[in-house]
Amino acid sequence: MTSATLTPGKTSADEIPWNPKVRQKKTVVDWIVDIFIVALIVLIVVAIIYPIWFVIISSVSNVDAVNTGKVTFWPVGFSLGGYARVFQDDRIWSGYMNTIIYSVVGTALNMVVTIPAAFGLSRREFKPRRVVLFLFTFTMFFAGGLIPNYLLFDSLGLIDNWLVFILPGAISVWNLIIARSFFETSIPEDLHDAASIDGLGYFGYFFKIVLPLSSAIIAVLALYYFVGHWNDFFTGLVYIQDDGKLPLQNQLRAILLANQSNLTNTGGMDILQQREFANQIKYGVILVSTLPLLVLYPFLQKYFNKGVMIGAVKG
Repeated sequence: MTSATLTPGKTSADEIPWNPKVRQKKTVVDWIVDIFIVALIVLIVVAIIYPIWFVIISSVSNVDAVNTGKVTFWPVGFSLGGYARVFQDDRIWSGYMNTIIYSVVGTALNMVVTIPAAFGLSRREFKPRRVVLFLFTFTMFFAGGLIPNYLLFDSLGLIDNWLVFILPGAISVWNLIIARSFFETSIPEDLHDAASIDGLGYFGYFFKIVLPLSSAIIAVLALYYFVGHWNDFFTGLVYIQDDGKLPLQNQLRAILLANQSNLTNTGGMDILQQREFANQIKYGVILVSTLPLLVLYPFLQKYFNKGVMIGAVKG
């Protein structure tokens, strides 16, 4: 029988803890897996970024070059005529103003309603919380439909009223469930016990302790609500008759239809120029409507990732 002889003060290799800072030698299989993962990530990034880049270069390129496939990575026949036509239209500016108002006011109301409601439904001492949550969830699967909604909004005086963009969608049940899950799983109950000992009631506990610890989920829900209001097209199409109250998405649709109408009614040599402007306007309005969201998202990205992982996965 043999035994390992150890030098005093030293341990065997099996007893030495693994050090994550020590770089392990990669095998051929490790290199193959790494290359595959990197290639997959590159393909996903290209698949996401290239369509946006193509819209950008197509909006400033010659329409014939776009139609014949000559525009791939760089613009051909650079021209800003489409953007000039878009921004010369007063409907763009009124649509932008309306959309900003609807999005900001609507998101503020959404947060004021959703966060307190989710906090209340997360408290175990609130006995009817399961019944209330069931009533909320029921609306996700069963709705009245377009005609009953129209009749309801008409009786409430919301037809052709800017409040139709804000009040009917004051709360999203899905966002409510996400926020409730966050409060249940991420806010320790010990904090409430400590706050109660210090004499804080529910309102003090909510405003002084819960809200400061909920910046991640607040940012996520605010982004969800803001994007929903910004991209809202159906509400203006059905419930608004006054063009001055239409949001940006509906105004862009009106501009596109107007340019298509001008294209069909134009004769002679001007049809080529009109067709070029119509296609540039088509790509231009895509950027005009999405650019603010693309600019906003990077500032909320870190909260977005953290909030989704905490509020959705654990719930």
